[in-house]
Amino acid sequence: MTSAYLLVSHGSRDPRPEVAMQQLAGLVSHKLGNTKNLVGIAALELQPQPLYQQIQKFATLVDGVDCLQVVPLFLLPGVHVMRDIPDQIALAKQALGQDMMINLQPHLGSHPNLVSLLSQQMATMTAETTILLAHGSRRPDSLEPIETIATKLGAVTAYWAVAPSLESRVQDLVAAGQRKIMILPYFLFTGGITDAIAQSIEKLKLQFPAVTFQLAEPLGASAELAEIIGDLIDT
Repeated sequence: MTSAYLLVSHGSRDPRPEVAMQQLAGLVSHKLGNTKNLVGIAALELQPQPLYQQIQKFATLVDGVDCLQVVPLFLLPGVHVMRDIPDQIALAKQALGQDMMINLQPHLGSHPNLVSLLSQQMATMTAETTILLAHGSRRPDSLEPIETIATKLGAVTAYWAVAPSLESRVQDLVAAGQRKIMILPYFLFTGGITDAIAQSIEKLKLQFPAVTFQLAEPLGASAELAEIIGDLIDT
């Protein structure tokens, strides 16, 4: 059985994440080391076509392939991973019929080696405390993996969309006497949210002039991340 691979991200109005996705697809293709292993990209939202149509289109472009592996590049097991993407795959299966098998792979955030990637970023900076800043989800239990990662890193958590917020977490740390704080964004790529995080940190610098803030980069399109995605594909 010959497979092709479709990396699915959230989607953004900002062009930078799509450029990074294309770079990552190239790195994953190189990692697979086989010209028959075709790697494409798609997005769940903010696209001209719904995801199931993007899956259909990709399936028609790959020759000699009878199995399509859909890999969700999401860091949290939220509604998109647990409901939206499976629903879109079901629609694609209906449209494609028996000609193409479609398998849903585990989401990126489920891979244990992400902790190693994050710890490598932490090692490049010096801080008394690290805040692991994730998007967050209101889906019950979806934040548990983030809390587990933070514990392994010796960090505390904050969330962009739910409590505790970055500002409230910083206020608590400063009140406890912390003066060197690193913010580690648990996001795939630079984009609108990471820009907004940087702006928030500039405001925090004005609010707490005695505190040193360091902002790490998001995960980004790297060979290390491609290695993790390749491992997800193999499992």
